[in-house]
Amino acid sequence: MPALVLLGAQWGDEGKGKATDLLGGSVDYVVRYQGGNNAGHTVVVGDQKYALHLLPSGILSPGCTPVIGNGVVVDPSVLLSELSGLNERGVDTSKLLLSGNAHIITPYNVTVDKVTERFLGKRKIGTTGRGIGPTYADKINRVGIRVQDLYDESILMQKVEAALDVKNQILTKLYNRRAIAVDQVVEELLGYADKLAPYVADTVLVINQALEEDKVVLFEGGQGTLLDIDHGTYPFVTSSNPTAGGACTGAGVGPTKISRVIGILKAYTTRVGAGPFPTELFDEDGEALRRIGGERGVTTGRDRRCGWFDAVIARYATRVNGLTDFFLTKLDVLTGWEQIPVCVAYEIDGRRVEELPYSQTDFHHAKPVYEMLPGWSEDISKAKSFSDLPKNAQDYVKALEEMSGAPISAIGVGPGRDETIEINSFL
Repeated sequence: MPALVLLGAQWGDEGKGKATDLLGGSVDYVVRYQGGNNAGHTVVVGDQKYALHLLPSGILSPGCTPVIGNGVVVDPSVLLSELSGLNERGVDTSKLLLSGNAHIITPYNVTVDKVTERFLGKRKIGTTGRGIGPTYADKINRVGIRVQDLYDESILMQKVEAALDVKNQILTKLYNRRAIAVDQVVEELLGYADKLAPYVADTVLVINQALEEDKVVLFEGGQGTLLDIDHGTYPFVTSSNPTAGGACTGAGVGPTKISRVIGILKAYTTRVGAGPFPTELFDEDGEALRRIGGERGVTTGRDRRCGWFDAVIARYATRVNGLTDFFLTKLDVLTGWEQIPVCVAYEIDGRRVEELPYSQTDFHHAKPVYEMLPGWSEDISKAKSFSDLPKNAQDYVKALEEMSGAPISAIGVGPGRDETIEINSFL
């Protein structure tokens, strides 16, 4: 079956948008299967830069059908604003499909997210404050609002009342906030119904029928492996499953239909928000990586924390996702260092550990064990083949491939769509 999963193999922000866009011209469907507008992609096409937050990257590829799957949580105002912005720039968005089973981020979800994070103080998780977590919590608590509910006012009213029965108690009595009016929320949500209607579909049926017709379907994850709610650095994680298994539940396809799983790796490591980060740099090197790599969150606008490449988490990503390939991005950012440290293991309480510790306590105390690799000074942005790279850059890629446990099939040497070295075809 021609079904591929493309996901982040670190803490997100690895360059998934570029990778998806690169494949977009060769695939028939691109499906977002989890997350919400807390995940951003930057895609550069020619001299145009596009910042996508909720829409699948495939929306920029003519002939490709972009799909927002049932596992995504959707803020209608953000979705409509993003569609409007692309339309104004001449991008055809009419082929977008939105799952009727996707959950809606309501105004009260956003309010709860922000006040809860402020209440936590020093213990805050570092959420984007966009209501993502509370919406997934409502989904699990079976009081969530789905896209299809916008088309039955009676059901919508009942569900909003049920959700606010509890939330207003919390907002007023715990956080000393004003109660949220049911009618006001219902009126706002109903206002989106007609605008979203042209996109709403039974996406599970559409995707499975496409696979049965031998169409090529690319499943696109948001965030990254180490932010997975089950397999990430809990509790400093997102509220969904960016790992490969999330594609099955978040899009409604069986695991036997997945033929390839591609992990996106940055040539160094970054993360946004709170949580452990063994290779994080607080010196000039960290600032240089941030500056040269343009490391600022697409969605959050926050500076990303920067560090050297961590082979331990790359191996972990290979294992939990069943990765068949890696796409290595931003190799060009490392140009100019005489030596480049790579974390090959951790030291925890005097012990050398070569696999990701399952204990949160151990991971918080992990110190990187580095191996130094020779750097390069040549400009690699014009390289079209692996052999065009300087020998030290080639050796760096080979070392990362060996340490990470899956072949590197493509290398990003610049931000542009055409600044990519393809070693093995993903299709």
